[in-house]
Amino acid sequence: MSRRTLVAALATAVMVLPVASAAALPGARPAARPAGLHVTGWILGSGKVSQVDRNAGGLSTLSVDGVLLHGHAGITRPDAQMLRLARRAHRDGLRSELLVSNYSNARGDFDPVELHRLLSHPASIATAARRVATAAARGPWDGVNVDFELVRRADATGLASFVRHLQAAMPARLTVSVDVSAATSVAAYRARGYALTRLRHVADVIDVMTYDYSGPTWTGPGPIAPLSWQRKALAALLQRVPAGRVQLGVAGYGYTWPTHGTGRDVTDAGARGMVRRDGATARWDSGAGEWTATLSNGTVLWWSDARSYRLRTRLARSQGLRGVAVWRVGSADRLR
Repeated sequence: MSRRTLVAALATAVMVLPVASAAALPGARPAARPAGLHVTGWILGSGKVSQVDRNAGGLSTLSVDGVLLHGHAGITRPDAQMLRLARRAHRDGLRSELLVSNYSNARGDFDPVELHRLLSHPASIATAARRVATAAARGPWDGVNVDFELVRRADATGLASFVRHLQAAMPARLTVSVDVSAATSVAAYRARGYALTRLRHVADVIDVMTYDYSGPTWTGPGPIAPLSWQRKALAALLQRVPAGRVQLGVAGYGYTWPTHGTGRDVTDAGARGMVRRDGATARWDSGAGEWTATLSNGTVLWWSDARSYRLRTRLARSQGLRGVAVWRVGSADRLR
């Protein structure tokens, strides 16, 4: 989802280099599809088909958000626009995934209580998995992306069981990818509700969400996904999951930290526009692999753009990963 509630406590070194002009930021150039890597792009269910067309050259799979858990083992149905996006993905030569999550529109966040109710009852797990499988098999989908977040430690077994039931209920041609919140040790992954050894046996792909290290409602100003933290998160994950089944999550957005009030998320283009209109100077943080700027009113911005993306694809390739997964199409710089 666009706002991950991941709280991190790893300090990172900052090395800031000035650039001449916000209008000439190198990151504004489209990001080329990295050779040898699978690229998944998440897109909001309300996204536009033009966004799919614009980024198709840089994608392998389009993962469409979002079917939500609803009531006792229920799910919401994919709406007409979600189906349009999946069909456009096929037209553009891409695979399509149906994303299912425990996000709650009422809470404006992921709902760990509703998820616990589901994952703590075997019968509910089987029922919900069957309903997701039915929705995936009936639509223009090539797989399901399971995006359960704020998972309780006690629900790790239930999560793996859900994925196992989902695999069993779906046609063999459909795949299952699972999103896991990043952590820097195997024990920390387990504390977040991810039994990595079990998941690797039931999931086709693991997407590690290495972003939202910093954010305006849970930390002070800082990088969205510092490279050093991403490396540590990968090192821990790869102790349990084969690299060829792992995709590195890449941020394609930024955040603001105003001096008063609450910050917000911004697109890459939006961040550059704010800097340009203010006449501020954007700086490249080579340690984090991201841009930062401070506006004249004291607002601090950090964002991860196409230049950041290129560094993450190098990291993924150096670790022998299957690929990368970008949050999100429509916010990130163009992929092609």
